[in-house]
Amino acid sequence: MMKNKGEGDDSATLIAMESQPDKNYGSLNVGGQMSTRDRNVFSNGITQIDFVLVWEDSLTHSPPKDGQAEDKESPAPHDAHHKWRENFLSRLQAAGIHLEKRVVEEEKTQITYVLLSAPWSVLCYYAEEISLRVPLQVVPLDISNWSEKLLEKLSIPNLMAQDVPNQPADFYTCQFRTNKLERFLGSDNKDTFFKNTQRHQIVYEILARTPYGVVKRGEVGIDRLISEKIFSAAYPLHEGSYKVPKDQVDPQSLSLRQILHQYWARWACWKKYQPLDHMREYFGEKIALYFAWLGFYTGWLLPAAVVGTVVFLFGIWLMVTDVPAKEICNSGDAYIMCPLCNICSYWNLSSICITYKAGLLFDHGGTVFFSIFMSLWAVTFLEYWKRTNAVLAHRWDCSEFEEVEERPRPEFTAMAPMTLRNPVTGAEEPYFPESKRFNRTITGCMVIVIMITVVLVFLIAIILYRTILSIIIYRSQNAFFIFSAGRIASLTGSVLNLVVILLLSRVYTYLAQVLTHWEMHRTQTKYEDAFILKVFIFQFVNFYSSPVYIAFFKGRFVGYPGKYHTLLGIRNEDCGPGGCLIELAQELLVIMVGKQIINNVQEFVVPKLKSWWYKRKFHSRKGIEVPEEGQQQSTMPWETDYKLLLCEGLFNEYLEMVLQFGFITIFVAACPLAPLFALLNNWVEIRLDAQKFVCQYRRPVAERAQDIGIWFNILQVITHLAVISNAFLIAFTSDFLPRLYYRYTTEGSLKGYVNFTLSVAPSSFTQNHTQCRYRGLRDQKGHLLPEYFHLLAVRLAFVIIFEHVVFFIGHMIDMMVPDIPEDVEIKIKREHYMAKEALAENQSLGMKVVLEETEKAAI
Repeated sequence: MMKNKGEGDDSATLIAMESQPDKNYGSLNVGGQMSTRDRNVFSNGITQIDFVLVWEDSLTHSPPKDGQAEDKESPAPHDAHHKWRENFLSRLQAAGIHLEKRVVEEEKTQITYVLLSAPWSVLCYYAEEISLRVPLQVVPLDISNWSEKLLEKLSIPNLMAQDVPNQPADFYTCQFRTNKLERFLGSDNKDTFFKNTQRHQIVYEILARTPYGVVKRGEVGIDRLISEKIFSAAYPLHEGSYKVPKDQVDPQSLSLRQILHQYWARWACWKKYQPLDHMREYFGEKIALYFAWLGFYTGWLLPAAVVGTVVFLFGIWLMVTDVPAKEICNSGDAYIMCPLCNICSYWNLSSICITYKAGLLFDHGGTVFFSIFMSLWAVTFLEYWKRTNAVLAHRWDCSEFEEVEERPRPEFTAMAPMTLRNPVTGAEEPYFPESKRFNRTITGCMVIVIMITVVLVFLIAIILYRTILSIIIYRSQNAFFIFSAGRIASLTGSVLNLVVILLLSRVYTYLAQVLTHWEMHRTQTKYEDAFILKVFIFQFVNFYSSPVYIAFFKGRFVGYPGKYHTLLGIRNEDCGPGGCLIELAQELLVIMVGKQIINNVQEFVVPKLKSWWYKRKFHSRKGIEVPEEGQQQSTMPWETDYKLLLCEGLFNEYLEMVLQFGFITIFVAACPLAPLFALLNNWVEIRLDAQKFVCQYRRPVAERAQDIGIWFNILQVITHLAVISNAFLIAFTSDFLPRLYYRYTTEGSLKGYVNFTLSVAPSSFTQNHTQCRYRGLRDQKGHLLPEYFHLLAVRLAFVIIFEHVVFFIGHMIDMMVPDIPEDVEIKIKREHYMAKEALAENQSLGMKVVLEETEKAAI
């Protein structure tokens, strides 16, 4: 039954403020100096810091000194901000959070750090509230992968293996219950029972659901406070420095952050397995799953890169031995070609000798095999990732996170206009009508359509730019530029297209974020999936529209001499002298490799520049010199972490990799070297991302996840599109089928193939009695020859056969490879049984009653 939320329902749906914590918790103290600087504890040296809140004030009034309370009568620079901040902190105290304030005065700014700690009673209460999983029994950990097993069977030394110290243990787990505390492992030690990441999750849950103003206006949670500039930052602390001391000799004594830096983030570890369990222990499951997927994807790129390189080398051999290439290079003045534009001049076919040979690197029979190989590679890659994901999700206790454990988003809980009784639990839950969400979703779709239209308008503008630039170059009367006019126009058009892509991406990402927030999705997973889908649809069109145009539309609607088709009064763009496939390869290399280079430079240079600027800004405020690398700094841990960069999440990281996956599968027939470039990029990408998370970012809040989310569904769609795209690319853009048809219809060689592909221009088009040729299967009157229709039938038959064969084999692979390994299924059943036993109510009492009734019956 649905009902509207009343005034009194607001706070109850957000967070239980009256949890009755211990009376001695929640006092706001202004601490003094700590004697131990390398521990994340309060001034008493015992209370653990779980979170830090920061805000900055301009020194327009006298700030409080250490040991003194803040003067309530002194005017705050922003009264509303001051009121909301104090209200928020007081509600945190009411929830049982222990707070300690530290004030740092600088030249013109006062920075206030509020250190937060959740006491044992609060941890237990909210651990049960958010369904945290805790250990029941240790499980023997057997971590191995297919490459390790294969190398072991072949008796080959495994250069990728490394002995990482302090391997986190694996446990059978179940959801925490306070009344069953004694049944969990480690319950006798309250200080270490909850992991640091779990403490962070609990405190962040409280921060995210604590209101600071009017709940119906969405004035709830730390994220809104930061976006409103009321707080400057909120973050958990890193566990000490990532640098290993020079006198450190025992690896077992390293902190978790030092282990991640020493055995993962350094460039020397580029060929080593990633310590995934350590990453999960420090950053949480969501970030660890991203790096697990990225490492798995990079490993699978290795065979694709090897096969692609072999196919490319086969193309080099064809450059020397190909018969049509020799005919073109030795033709001299035999083939006078018609002009490629209205003001262009006649040209000899022999002038494209080098370009035609370069096209053979990408256009030959080997690319057909490689297209089939990559299509099956993509299907197999996704199937085996599902298995790997299932293993990791079970080992990391998040197999049922989305279905059972995930809670509603704080913004949804606060702003949902009504509640609905859950038919399963019977509890009243916040509810947003589906009809309203559908209307908002339709509005978002309209915005997507408008933005996609903008992208297509820019695509048409770039097409016109290439045509106009070619005309300008031809009118320049410069022999060198006239000879290269087509290549110059095509290359500059590709670069301009890349710039437009990057600019439009920034605008649309902001719009998608606003729209997704407006749509009111219940859980964080659904919110992120909706946002990702919006952005990817746009980015797909943005990045792939130009390659799709070159592959399937450019040169298709040109017409023929004497009857050319036009667009806006300008003759339709034709393929260059070397054909469209080499232009497609060039476009892919410019967009894919260019984007990768730009992203890697940004990821390497920008964080370092920002870090340097932040350190310079902070130290210049205090009037001291910036310390050199390796010098001991006098700042406290929360000050050191505040100078680090804000972690902006994994969206951009996933997007970059998924777009790359599209380039190496959808258009792989045009560029066999694409997997090699992707492999080289990803080796660099893993280390750059690792260094950012370990060294340059503030520690993100550990988030749980059971998979990579909607990105997997997007990868599946791309895989299906890749099969269709490569089928049409080989059939209609490549010369593979025309060559095959010519071999079959002649004596079996390619001698005379060049003349077969060229038609003679109608006599009405000739100028100065010069007869010219053009690409096409037409007679001298411009009518299509029977060979055109025969070849069209062959092309369509190839598309159908190619798709059916690849899809059939892909489905067979899907059926043969189970999604969850058998041993993992057994472990899942065992864990469910143990959880049922551990949480059974009145188990011993029930056994006693049964025994008593049995004895009475016997008497």
